[in-house]
Amino acid sequence: MSTMLAWIMYDIASNKTRGRVAKQCKKYGLTRVQKSIFLGKLDINRFDELAQMCQDEIDEETDSVYLFPFCQDDFRRIQVLGQGFDKKLVNDEILSKFF
Repeated sequence: MSTMLAWIMYDIASNKTRGRVAKQCKKYGLTRVQKSIFLGKLDINRFDELAQMCQDEIDEETDSVYLFPFCQDDFRRIQVLGQGFDKKLVNDEILSKFF
């Protein structure tokens, strides 16, 4: 099965919904890199599953979820400026999996 790197970012009004989406991101093996941003490797089918789950959970009138797939070449070109990742959530060991 083919895998991809994926960023999941969200702005969700309800604490309960936000918690459910975060729990699912973790369940899918993604790593939290900011309070509302997850990063990880997913196979293509799992990416679509997670997108559907997020759509089912959120209120489309008030919430936003962004799911960005990246290939390895594109991912290597990412530049992180300033503070970058939340140091309380992400250590060098976690970053070495992606960069």
